[in-house]
Amino acid sequence: MSFTVLVPARMASTRLPDKPLADIAGLPMVVRVARQAARSGALRVVVAADDARVIAACARHGVEAVLTRVDHASGSDRLAEACTLLGLDGDDIVVNVQGDEPLIDPALIRECADLLRADAGAVVATAAHAIDDVADFANPNVVKVVLDAKSRALYFSRAPLPWWRDASSIGNPALPVAGVQDIGALRHIGLYAYRAGYLRTFPTLAMAPLEKLESLEQLRVLWHGERIVVHVAPHAPPGGVDTAEDLARVRALLAGSAH
Repeated sequence: MSFTVLVPARMASTRLPDKPLADIAGLPMVVRVARQAARSGALRVVVAADDARVIAACARHGVEAVLTRVDHASGSDRLAEACTLLGLDGDDIVVNVQGDEPLIDPALIRECADLLRADAGAVVATAAHAIDDVADFANPNVVKVVLDAKSRALYFSRAPLPWWRDASSIGNPALPVAGVQDIGALRHIGLYAYRAGYLRTFPTLAMAPLEKLESLEQLRVLWHGERIVVHVAPHAPPGGVDTAEDLARVRALLAGSAH
């Protein structure tokens, strides 16, 4: 099975300026991400950048890259342009790996691509893992997903889902961790595989009211009647790089690694 990994790289990060080019053990972060993604067995890994400096950095390290517009409203718009530039369409499988995930598990990338290929009724595949911490269950920054019998997403939310009728308030510190485990709460992992034809169409669809309310772009897919199939991973993935503290953590982990 063949699939393409696209790595969006945006230079205008507010919390970590020039993030794609941040040095990690002698390599720009975006190059680290691309090399890690290549271990998934992808036919092709391409960085979709909005800055010529990223293109140049990728060229120096043998990573394929395309220059996209700087004014895209979202990452999906950038990916759609990249699909057009690369001639991807129809049922071609495209996996979106964020450019700030240098520790991403290559197997997780492959599993999402495989899952989408196997489910003809879905246009997107993503991933999740079990929540076993009450604080994560209550945290609106931890996106939850609930599934149907075919492992397709019913809904994504920042609210604690699913909720059991007789539960006490989520603010009750006595809520047992076992209660979260027993209800099968799942945390969404922000990795997506798309059919390229749908990815090129997605940015043209009207935003969904629920998407605006929850600030979750994937709800647009469900709102317009399409299906998202979900791979449930056995454990949480390594954290990405959003802050200077995250960058220091990853640098420490990868210090001395081979280039």
